[in-house]
Amino acid sequence: MADTGETVTLQADVPSRLFEELKALVDSGWSRTMDELVLEALRRYAESHREALMTEFIREDVEWGLRGRD
Repeated sequence: MADTGETVTLQADVPSRLFEELKALVDSGWSRTMDELVLEALRRYAESHREALMTEFIREDVEWGLRGRD
């Protein structure tokens, strides 16, 4: 996915234990900032599910082409 340079602010409620784990990763130098850490985690999640998502879109398109939807 290409980076367009545009950003959107995302707000999420995170369990405090998970937040502390993420903070520890930042504090120990695994990421420069919490924003970078969360962005990388979201990117990896999306990347790991992209193939399944595209397969589902194709399946829906084929189903629509064969039978149509009302």
